[in-house]
Amino acid sequence: MDNNRAAQSGDERIGMWDGMSKQSEMHLFAPGHSGCPGCGPSNVLIQVCDTLGKDIVVVQATGCMEITSTQYPQTAWRVPYIHSLFQNAPAVASGVSRALKAQGNDHTKVVVIAGDGSTYDIGFGALSGMLERGDDVLYVCYDNQLYANTGVQKSGATPYGAATTTTTVGSVHRGKETERKPIAEIVAAHGIAYVASASVAYSADLQNKVRKANAVKGPSFLVVDSPCCLGQGFDGGITMKVAKLNVMSRLWFLYEIENGKFKLNFNPANPKPLQEVLGLQKRFRHLSPGQIEHIQKQADASYNALLEKAGLLESQKSFSSPEKPLNTPK
Repeated sequence: MDNNRAAQSGDERIGMWDGMSKQSEMHLFAPGHSGCPGCGPSNVLIQVCDTLGKDIVVVQATGCMEITSTQYPQTAWRVPYIHSLFQNAPAVASGVSRALKAQGNDHTKVVVIAGDGSTYDIGFGALSGMLERGDDVLYVCYDNQLYANTGVQKSGATPYGAATTTTTVGSVHRGKETERKPIAEIVAAHGIAYVASASVAYSADLQNKVRKANAVKGPSFLVVDSPCCLGQGFDGGITMKVAKLNVMSRLWFLYEIENGKFKLNFNPANPKPLQEVLGLQKRFRHLSPGQIEHIQKQADASYNALLEKAGLLESQKSFSSPEKPLNTPK
């Protein structure tokens, strides 16, 4: 009797794993890569690729997702794929897009996949050129707010106060001392048709934005909050919790900019206290009360500015008017 139950249990386990294997075969970004358990960016790539389908060509900048997904002789990509450098993925994508058009192919979408290091910093010049030329490319930035590939250095996406290997904590300096770049607004200033900010934790919103960006003829841009458990210092089992709390505490916003017009997609009525999400991450555990107060004021200022740009407040601000940064606490 016990042996029969054991055999039945074993069969059930085999069936379960077989079912999971068949399900995994559905994804165009395959499992088995070397990303960390609970990797936020890899989940973004699964959602993006599955939403777009097979009729794409991926051009990927050097970064953590390139390293973990293309370890020779293996690959996690089940679509046509090109690996480029940190600095030139948009230029490569522009060439691929124009080559396809020259061949009479107007249906295959060229998609850049890049992290914040490439997008905000090293490859920004190439990105700006791609946008200015109006090339038919969908650009997706998985934003984990640091250089995860090269040793957890700060990037232009790293938030104020965060400890990294280049913004260390000591008796004088207490983490990063400047704010993040407003990359979505910088991109929108190029006058492109579609820019969106999304989160890995809000799948329906992310996938809807991917579909809208894919429908654009010309450049489109998505930046996706993709928490990095290794670089930000939390257990990989709570990646989605961290991403959701970023939105619920108004540290990250879900919005679109369509033809210059802002639309807020989700407005948390009762925001979570900042300490709830900051306290989960090792990179913020050194923060002083003054630094936390500064982060709260900056979050409130960014939220109110977004409400105004979306026409949800009585007073309106010109899109071109720069935001004044708040004073940094000593």
